Amino acid sequence: MAKSRLNWTAAPWDDSEPLECAMVVPETPDTATFTFRAPSGAWFDYQPGQFVTLDLPVPGGNVQRTYTISSSPSRPLSISVTVKAQRDSIGTRWMLDHLKPGMRIRAYGPSGIFSSHRHPARKYLFISAGSGITPMVSMTTWMWDSGEMPDIVFVHAARSPSEIIFRERLEQMANRVPGLQLRFTVEQNDPFRAWHGYLGRLNQIMLGLMAPDYLEREVFCCGPEPFMQSVRDMLIALGFDMEHYHQESFGAPVKTEADEPVIQDVVPEEGVKAEVVFTDSGISASCAETDTILAVAKRSGLNIPSGCTFGLCGTCKIKKVSGEVHMVHNGGISDEDIEEGYILACCSNPMGRVEVEV
Repeated sequence: MAKSRLNWTAAPWDDSEPLECAMVVPETPDTATFTFRAPSGAWFDYQPGQFVTLDLPVPGGNVQRTYTISSSPSRPLSISVTVKAQRDSIGTRWMLDHLKPGMRIRAYGPSGIFSSHRHPARKYLFISAGSGITPMVSMTTWMWDSGEMPDIVFVHAARSPSEIIFRERLEQMANRVPGLQLRFTVEQNDPFRAWHGYLGRLNQIMLGLMAPDYLEREVFCCGPEPFMQSVRDMLIALGFDMEHYHQESFGAPVKTEADEPVIQDVVPEEGVKAEVVFTDSGISASCAETDTILAVAKRSGLNIPSGCTFGLCGTCKIKKVSGEVHMVHNGGISDEDIEEGYILACCSNPMGRVEVEV
């Protein structure tokens, strides 16, 4: 009689033993979840939100790739990673095309400091984009399995509804407990499918509607670097205490607190002087970095047409000739306009000397 796989060992898995692929589950286009077990029957002990490094035998030589664990240590008999192939992917592409149940690979870890275990709180705000959803799902599953009512606002941004990874799993949990509130936003609809969630890029207005008590929550954020930068800008502008903000990078997950990079965001300061030169009018005005271009123009007797005054309507769009501004908008200007030098006067703070066509 074959030995039962339920005879698990007393000790947890360590990376001296390879992992055996047990299951491959497609999630969305170019995304799949790979579940691994230990051939010895060892169980898995880690913190939700941590990552493992896989040694992948791609053509031309092995490569090491780091992936956040999407499963939860509350379900210790296996461990899973959910991977999404990008255009230039090598290791992830190999996994999607070649890694099958029964194959064994080397793995190292688990490691990492991005975990709700390290920052216990009564209320959480998870903010993610794309495959950055994986550590949030691990932490949410842990809280669900703990048997206590969670208090999580789970904000996720995706290109379309069909690209929301783990949507059904999260909705199943949210349908059972009122303490898990899902807030999805997408950039575009799927053809012939109604979408009743948020539409457009995440912005300050959306965030305030999604989590009105955001100031009281411990924030965890994961996604592409520009996305996390925009989230930090939003929170800083909204007066959030960034001591309660934590993020995990796609590019370089952090193993220890000593390795954690110092985030140096640009924040306008009240006591720092700046200058705005209105080139068309021949007027130069001194101000503080905390002043907006629109406010400086009004004090100088100039009229810049405006509407909402919080970066949504786009009425106050003007051309920046030189200098740098700190702009936190709510969708009132396109990336193409920004690349061409346009800004929204109502939500742009001058950082030093700035020239604008007014």
